[in-house]
Amino acid sequence: MNKTFRFLINLAILALLLFIIAFPKISPLFSGSSGSEGDFQPQQRQPLSVSGYILSPIPIRDEVRSTGTLLPDEEVDLAFETSGKVVGIYFDEGSHVEKGDLLAKMNDRHLQAQLLKLQAQRRLLVEREFRQRSLLERDAISQEAYDQALTDIEILDADIELLEARIAETEVRAPFDGIVGLRYLSEGGYASPSTRIARLIKVNPLKLEFTIAERYSGDIMPGFPIRFSVDGILEPMDAEVYAVNPVVDERTKTIRVRALYDNTDEDLMPGRYASINLQLSEDPQAVAIPSEALIPEMEGDRVFVYRSGQAHPVYVTTGIRTEDRVQILEGLSFGDTLLTSGVLQLRQGIPVVLENMEQEL
Repeated sequence: MNKTFRFLINLAILALLLFIIAFPKISPLFSGSSGSEGDFQPQQRQPLSVSGYILSPIPIRDEVRSTGTLLPDEEVDLAFETSGKVVGIYFDEGSHVEKGDLLAKMNDRHLQAQLLKLQAQRRLLVEREFRQRSLLERDAISQEAYDQALTDIEILDADIELLEARIAETEVRAPFDGIVGLRYLSEGGYASPSTRIARLIKVNPLKLEFTIAERYSGDIMPGFPIRFSVDGILEPMDAEVYAVNPVVDERTKTIRVRALYDNTDEDLMPGRYASINLQLSEDPQAVAIPSEALIPEMEGDRVFVYRSGQAHPVYVTTGIRTEDRVQILEGLSFGDTLLTSGVLQLRQGIPVVLENMEQEL
């Protein structure tokens, strides 16, 4: 028991001696000084190196980009209005046709025979009406007898017109100028109203269909010019809006728009993909800043400007936005030095050093 007690006392004395020896070295850590009162100095904040830009007037455009599809101005599946045997195909696949051209014919011999019969009957009725009119002028017959002869002609004319309409149903004519596509029917085959012969497409002009965000609904009107491009053609092409859908798509919150392109040379085909550019407005003397210099916050958008060697925050009101620029409507003026780098490290009054003064955006 005595040996243990003596061991503990010796251990405590040894620890006390080590503490006394080490205290002068570790005391500055607790006091926050370098070891002497004369050496104590408050820490100085180091200036932050940043890039700046002196604001000057530059032009900025409010552009909207979209994608769309080229559509034919008109298209229709050609088919007969009645059923029967096909006796003639009068077009070549991929050829141009004009409105009214006969494209296909169905057997109508029985209808033509009926038409000849009715036309012969009409000639007899016309001669009878002539004789009846002569007799009526001499009061040899009653007005009722003459009216009956006239009515017989009108009834026969109606029968002839009905038969001619049935004959017209055996023909397929081009409803508009266009290009006939691939043929799906041959001569000698049996066709019905559900049988497709071919597709007729009008490619001059072409329709360009695309969508825009609903917030631009008041900016795009019929007559609005647009510019678009397609793969494989370097030069952009111009079109003009002719219709705007009056309903906003509930799922995508977009509005469908159609424009017309004068495809006179027929160099573009329907179904092609198009990249569309719409220029809504332009400010030739704008206060515009790089997008990366703008800091969005709960209170609003903020930027930092250089004043007397320090960074100062300024809340701004934005306008037109492009891919790399933002128009400033309020908060900045020409001649202000905008800080464009290290903006996330900047704070109110922090000292900064301008190492790089950019000349233009």
